[in-house]
Amino acid sequence: MGGACEGDGVVGEGSVRGEGPDGVEQSRERLFRLGAQALTDPELLCVLWGATAARSRDGLRVAGALLSCRGGLRALVQAEPVELSAMPGVGPTRAARMLAALELGRRVQRSPERRPKLRTPREIHGYLGPVLGPLRREVFHVLCFNARNVLVHDARVAEGTMNACPVDPREVFASALVSRATAIVLAHNHPSGDPEPSVQDVALTRHLVSAARLLNIKVLDHVVVGDGRYVSFMERGLLAEVESEVGRAWGAAGGG
Repeated sequence: MGGACEGDGVVGEGSVRGEGPDGVEQSRERLFRLGAQALTDPELLCVLWGATAARSRDGLRVAGALLSCRGGLRALVQAEPVELSAMPGVGPTRAARMLAALELGRRVQRSPERRPKLRTPREIHGYLGPVLGPLRREVFHVLCFNARNVLVHDARVAEGTMNACPVDPREVFASALVSRATAIVLAHNHPSGDPEPSVQDVALTRHLVSAARLLNIKVLDHVVVGDGRYVSFMERGLLAEVESEVGRAWGAAGGG
């Protein structure tokens, strides 16, 4: 759980500009006069909390201490709702408002196109990074593409723990078959922030590439998402190595 984490330090842009019940109203006035970008992180939280913060004489102090304790806004995105609501001065209502606002901000970063064309690993990371990067658990996505390289389906097929995510190949290819995909991109996150592929990641990729060959589905890439970074199996040459190994195994088994 969160536990007590008090302090006067503030992590965020700028500094706290006021204490007491007038802080929220002053923050609102500055928002309309200068724009939301002029407000500090604690001020933005107080505006978000609204009336509940206005009734509290230390809304800005609580917001500043929360950001300092958690390590900034990015850390708040990764917090569990129950854990966040247990923080001093927060509670369920403030926690829910914060997480909802952060999720909206994360979603607005995604492509506005319903069926975007994702041609490069960088574009795939730009599409998935805002969603997968902040997560505290590993998840596995399959991006399904048609013959024109248009994304027709984005399926989350597995969820795991902080350092593991069991993937069932049947779930992976069920999504591809239902959407009549001709090609797929595999993607998952590393909550540690380091996107370097593990031995297990390479083994799983090899297994899925072999299964895809049976279904005549092309695996275009496997993208591992970290904290603001990614690793592409295709860019690293790892995918070519895996395909070569699978091809040799098929040849040895008489699979063509």
